[in-house]
Amino acid sequence: MDSDFKPVKRPAVSGQNKTYAFPETKPPEPVETDSQITPDEDIDLVSDGDDVTEEQIEKNDNSQPETTAAVAPKTKTDWQQKLQKLKLHWPPGKKELAVAVVLLLLCLIGGLLYVTHHHSKKPVAHVVKQVVKPKPPTTVASTLSGLQVNPDLNKLPVTGVMIENSTDARPQSGLSQAMVVFEAVAEGGVTRFLALYQDTSPDSVGPVRSARPYYVQWALGFNAGYAHVGGSPDALADIKSWSVRDLDQFANGGSYQRIPTRAAPHNVYTSIAKLNQLEDTKGYTSSTFTGFARKKEAPSKQPTAKSIDLTLSGPIYNAHYDYNLATNSYNRSEGGAPHTDSNTGAQISPKVVIALVTPESNGALDSSGAYYSNYTVTGNGQAYVFQDGIVTIGQWTKNSSTDQIVFTDATGKPLLLNPGQTWLTAVSSTSKISYTP
Repeated sequence: MDSDFKPVKRPAVSGQNKTYAFPETKPPEPVETDSQITPDEDIDLVSDGDDVTEEQIEKNDNSQPETTAAVAPKTKTDWQQKLQKLKLHWPPGKKELAVAVVLLLLCLIGGLLYVTHHHSKKPVAHVVKQVVKPKPPTTVASTLSGLQVNPDLNKLPVTGVMIENSTDARPQSGLSQAMVVFEAVAEGGVTRFLALYQDTSPDSVGPVRSARPYYVQWALGFNAGYAHVGGSPDALADIKSWSVRDLDQFANGGSYQRIPTRAAPHNVYTSIAKLNQLEDTKGYTSSTFTGFARKKEAPSKQPTAKSIDLTLSGPIYNAHYDYNLATNSYNRSEGGAPHTDSNTGAQISPKVVIALVTPESNGALDSSGAYYSNYTVTGNGQAYVFQDGIVTIGQWTKNSSTDQIVFTDATGKPLLLNPGQTWLTAVSSTSKISYTP
């Protein structure tokens, strides 16, 4: 037994009794022997010759762990058992250290966020990046046509253009793009058109011809600029006395041109863009007027007017219409052939056709010996309104030269029109109007 352990030598004590702590030693590996040391056995750990009292030894034994030959295995503490359950090691390995660092960083970040959001004296502004979706274009009903258009188009001036309808003038340019067209006989049985533009702007309009008083009066109802090439003496006098927005080609030649493919006087053309520029220089930047009362299209399931004939002066100028159910419009013909637009090649097909019953008479003779036509376009008269495949007989009213023409039904209520092109033709009596289902 004594050979298995070597006692720790203590320095000799002289004078006062002193105690010394034993250095911590690693317990030796247990060695099997024939005899085992029991806890009750005394082990002399003091070398011979050391003068140490029993009391001192007992004191040292109470303050330091015993160094014995065989030590009972220690039980694992609670935290060690927990580490073992978590499969962690102590001292920690690289993996455990990395996890600990990540957790520490997360705790620090969480703490900073908490302090920033809950304990800062000034609130932290949060910048939220919003994705702004483009808004769909906003449209409004055109005052002239009733169609949905950009609101800015309603701010433009209405521009009226006198367009010829002799056989030498056909096919005309820009008629299909006019939103309102008035038709009447100008002289000698030859018809002429007043085409009104605001929300459309064709590049070619013509041929442009001379003014007549009743066309001027219709244009005044729309507060329109009036484009023409000269006119009858009465018309030119009325333009001045009624303060019409005059766009006469004689005084504004730069806004018109003569094309080489037509012979004079059937070759004067213009564009709405050029006329708008001319209007702008004269201060005619917008038009204040009351548009026609409008409704939604409602094609009839039982059309009563699929074929319309309006007699004006003869076969070359009489107007004919065929109802087109697919487009809910009326395909126009004259002189026995489809009436087409030179700009598009398509047949003219208004949404609404109106026959204005108004007295017609002969006026003064022109330079060729033909009578100018006179129409009474103020007051009131019958109106045959064709739309949606049916006809409604009502009344037209125009109280003065500058008032707008309005339409009412048999009960006196406003007669509502479909949006789109409206074509109005003056006829001298109801006998000049015929239609079939």
